Amino acid sequence: MTRQGYDVIIIGAGSMGMSAGYHLAQKGAATLMIDASDPPHQEGSHHGDTRLIRHAYKGGAAYIPLALRSHELWKQLEQIADTQLLVSSGVLNVADPDYYSFGSRPEDARAFGVSVEMLDAAEIGKRWPGWSLPEHFVGMYEPGAGYLFSERCIAAYRRAAMAAGAELLTRTQVVRIAAGGDHVAVTTNEKTYYAEKVLLSVGAWFAALKPFISLPVRPVRKAVGWFRAERSLYAATRFPGFTLHGSEGGYYGFPDLDGTGLKIGRHDGGKEWSPGEPWESFGSYHEDERDLRNVLESYMPQAAGQLQRGSVCKYEMTPDEHFIIDRHPEYANVLLAAGFSGHGFKFSSVVGEIAADLLTSGRSEFDLRPFALSRF
Repeated sequence: MTRQGYDVIIIGAGSMGMSAGYHLAQKGAATLMIDASDPPHQEGSHHGDTRLIRHAYKGGAAYIPLALRSHELWKQLEQIADTQLLVSSGVLNVADPDYYSFGSRPEDARAFGVSVEMLDAAEIGKRWPGWSLPEHFVGMYEPGAGYLFSERCIAAYRRAAMAAGAELLTRTQVVRIAAGGDHVAVTTNEKTYYAEKVLLSVGAWFAALKPFISLPVRPVRKAVGWFRAERSLYAATRFPGFTLHGSEGGYYGFPDLDGTGLKIGRHDGGKEWSPGEPWESFGSYHEDERDLRNVLESYMPQAAGQLQRGSVCKYEMTPDEHFIIDRHPEYANVLLAAGFSGHGFKFSSVVGEIAADLLTSGRSEFDLRPFALSRF
């Protein structure tokens, strides 16, 4: 601890914040993490068992190096935690070319050494008979991609951060932030803490930090369902993670893990939410189940069985769906990690590393210009 208190206070210890806490503590920084809940928890964006990790990314130059480094860091965390966090199941990206194009993603991926295969509908059906696709559909398969066990990841980073010396306050509300030239004061419902620098990584709760910071981040309620599926077709040993884009919108999903059902969620759409408003459970809207079931019945009919479980989580959307990783516009000692727009979890390992680098050395090896707040 410095004369001012901590080197860094992290407000929001979810996926990005917990990772940053670990990386900062590893660098020897006196670090305090503060979270309104008790991570891993059900109140934010990291619950629901699994998250895809893909490397062939739209906007390749900005994201592919981050995806590759994040994969390395997840494997390192597996060694530290001595538990499986990542399954290299492959990920199949399916599209109706009348509504969605992969664009330069295959070429961008290969330029970074990422293996991808372009498949037609017949080949997809041959490899994975659980798919029933119109003949004009196409696929991009990433054999090195897969999925992460999201709550396990948060728990592993929590244990590793604490073992490295970070401190964590759970179920603690931050009520005020005051920044000066060489320190920041963070007042909770209990007391005031001081640090040289602060990381704000509060996910869907950035609106609650006004007027200290105002960001173009829109919280959205998202529904996810697990449906009874024919395990001979959709079990995790046989079926990959997937995305699907067509006239119905954009969807993503996971194979049946140990009989829990095929998991599917919708990326676009959703109900806007604001901090302090009621949080409506799965099934509060007819479309929670309807949209998911309609897609399964159309393209994976033998996975459209009984709904076994439903859940809702929060997206934090920016206008362009790209991240914000930048300094506060007024206070250089306040770093922002925000707007991960429903595709950020896979990157949380590397975002935490980037945040730790920026907060300790002032620089990162990655090109962060695409994530500058000034673009808005």
